[in-house]
Amino acid sequence: MSVDERPEAAEAAERASAANPEEGKLVYCIIECDSPRGFGPIGVGGRNDEVYTIHHGGLAAVVSDTPVVVYDPTRENALTYEHVNETVMKEFTVIPMSFGTVFRTEKDVVEFLKDTADALHDVLEKMKDKIEFGLKVNWDPDTVLKEVEQEREEIRRLKEEIMSNRQASTYFARMQLGRLVDLAMSEKADAYVREIYDCLRDCAIASRHNKPIGDKMILNAAFLVERDKATQFDQDVQEIAKRYDGKLRFLYTGPWPPYNFVNIRLRLERGAASP
Repeated sequence: MSVDERPEAAEAAERASAANPEEGKLVYCIIECDSPRGFGPIGVGGRNDEVYTIHHGGLAAVVSDTPVVVYDPTRENALTYEHVNETVMKEFTVIPMSFGTVFRTEKDVVEFLKDTADALHDVLEKMKDKIEFGLKVNWDPDTVLKEVEQEREEIRRLKEEIMSNRQASTYFARMQLGRLVDLAMSEKADAYVREIYDCLRDCAIASRHNKPIGDKMILNAAFLVERDKATQFDQDVQEIAKRYDGKLRFLYTGPWPPYNFVNIRLRLERGAASP
C-alpha cells in the first residue's frame, strides 16, 4: 500500500496545511487529484517538512512549507527536489515546476491553479503515462582520432608529409590537417548520434538534444517514453551500448518526470517570492 493510500497520509497533509498558515509554500509539481495527499516529511530545506497537496478544481500542487527565501540549487537541494517528484510520479502524472518556486501563501497557490487550470489540464493530458529518460554518450577523442586517421587517406597522407618535413615550414599544412581532423571528428560524432537516435526512435515519443558538456561528450539527450514502453526502451539502450562497447560510453538515467518536455517557468506575479 502506498503512502497516498494510507488514511494517516491524508491526515498528515491536512495537519501540515493547517499548522503553518503564515509560511510560504515551495511547489514541486502539479498533479490531477481531488483528495488531500501526503508524501512524508521529505521536503527541501533540511527541516523534514511534510510534503502535501493544495487543491483547486481537480488540480493539486504538491508543496511543503518553507521560509520565503530563494533556494540555492545545491546538490542536496536538487536531489531532495528530484526525490519528491520521483515519489509523486510513482502514482501520478506530474508537471514538474522550476526548482525553487515559492509562493507566499496557500491562497496564492490556489489562485495560480485557478488562473492556469486550462493550460495545466492540457499539459497533464499530453504527459499522461509518459516518463523521461536521460542519455549521455561519451567517447575517447584519442581513440577516435586513430580511427579517423586509418579511415581517411587524405589525413593520413598529410600527417606523414608533415612528419617527414620537420625541418621545413609546415604551418599551413598543420592548419589544413587540423581542419580536416575537426571535420572528420564532427562527421564521426554526427554519424554515431544518428545511429543512436535511429535505434531509439520506435520507443520514444519525442526527444530533446541538449548541449554536450566537454570535449568527450557527443550526445546529451532526453527521451519522452510511454510508461508501457519503458522496458523496451531500456532494452534498446542496452543493445546499442553493447554494439559500441569499447568505443562509446553510455550514461543512462531515469525514469524522471518530463523535465525537458514541460516548461513551467512562470512569471509569478501574485504573491510568489522574487527570484
